[in-house]
Amino acid sequence: MIIDCSKYLKCAQAKRVNQSQEEDIFVLFKMLTFSARVVLQCVKDAAIAAKQSQVLRPVGVTQSSARFYYNNPKRPNVDPAGASHVRTVDLRSDTVTKPGPAMRQAMALAEVGDDVMGEDPTVNELQEMAAEMFGMEAALFVPSGTMGNLIAVMVHCRERGDEVIVGDLSHLHVYEQGGSAQLAGVHSRTLTNLPDGTFDLDQLVSKIRHGYPDPHFPRTRLICLENTHNIQGGRVLPLAFLKEVRSVADEHGLPVHMDGARLMNAAVHLGVSPATILQHTHTVSLCMSKGLGAPIGSILAGPQDFISRAVRCRKALGGGMRQAGIIAAAGKLALTEMVDRLEEDHRNVKTFAQALLDCEPSLFTLDLAAVETNILRFHLGDPGFSQSDFCERMAQVGEEEEASLGQGVQVLMYPHVGGSVRAVWHLGISQEDTQMAIRKLQLVAKQLQQSRVK
Repeated sequence: MIIDCSKYLKCAQAKRVNQSQEEDIFVLFKMLTFSARVVLQCVKDAAIAAKQSQVLRPVGVTQSSARFYYNNPKRPNVDPAGASHVRTVDLRSDTVTKPGPAMRQAMALAEVGDDVMGEDPTVNELQEMAAEMFGMEAALFVPSGTMGNLIAVMVHCRERGDEVIVGDLSHLHVYEQGGSAQLAGVHSRTLTNLPDGTFDLDQLVSKIRHGYPDPHFPRTRLICLENTHNIQGGRVLPLAFLKEVRSVADEHGLPVHMDGARLMNAAVHLGVSPATILQHTHTVSLCMSKGLGAPIGSILAGPQDFISRAVRCRKALGGGMRQAGIIAAAGKLALTEMVDRLEEDHRNVKTFAQALLDCEPSLFTLDLAAVETNILRFHLGDPGFSQSDFCERMAQVGEEEEASLGQGVQVLMYPHVGGSVRAVWHLGISQEDTQMAIRKLQLVAKQLQQSRVK
């Protein structure tokens, strides 16, 4: 349709628009707006269709890659190659969980207020609940674990140029963009993380600076731990180790902060309350949007004066939220209803890990004793097959799959640090999903063996 707008434009410029012309212009504007929306939607639909017509393949990472699995694309849209139904078992991370009906209802019915003014009742209830659960004086609701950790560093290290001691493979050091230095002006000194997520205590003592205010060196102000340890495969820090770290910290007048993103997994594995673990730390950050299933949010807890200063830091970082009770309601449900079920994730991981070891032909290596919580890391024992190739095959749906498995199955995993593969279980993965993933694993192992023979 072609519309001549020149006469309306000339009238408007001459300021000679009568009522009839005003009505015509209004109708014309609505038609043009509608046409623009239709064109824009067509462009979006075409883009989506183009993406769905492609098989996105995971990008491999080398052992030296600094970004590890974050190099990989988002969830692939796989053409099922004629399969009537494709079942997706998403083991990329426990961050892919989605709130269920009960959690969505709690969010919809949440009583809210202005949290920056301290007037959101649901946020206040969540913070009080978390503080009691952790054995801490107070708690603060923050948007993310990364922000919680950064706030902790900012509060504990009050002067620019202070120093925090962290593990060299800790999430805070590797995956949080160097926020301690970038935003807080805090220097990091690293310890060598051992395979179980701990570090050598003698090395810890050697890293503590002495002689302040010597102008040559930073001032050591904080020791950070991670429990469970992400990169090291969900390992749980032993209580005896935590007690020894706290003893060293007390001797040197240093606070201990725990990045407890998956603290509840550690508590379930040890069969203790989170407060039992946290008695050896001064502050903690807990993520509720991983295995606990909330869509967003973390809790930062510690002494009352620490939380008072943390509120100021949260505001400076842009984390002051208003009617945040809508998402805090999900956090309340996560802490009260979703902790005990973590044991199911741990069992499913062990089941899959055992299947890797039992797989014929033998292609995989892992330490079964190191499989403690919901994160699994394993290696391919045959140097002829890369981690990227394995993950790609697990994510693809082949032509023979429906005949072998009864349906198409794609299992999403990530190539990980050190030439390993990482898989993470969560509330979206049932025991049946785990068995389907095992069957897909056995099929892929058979295909890899056939390729090797050829």
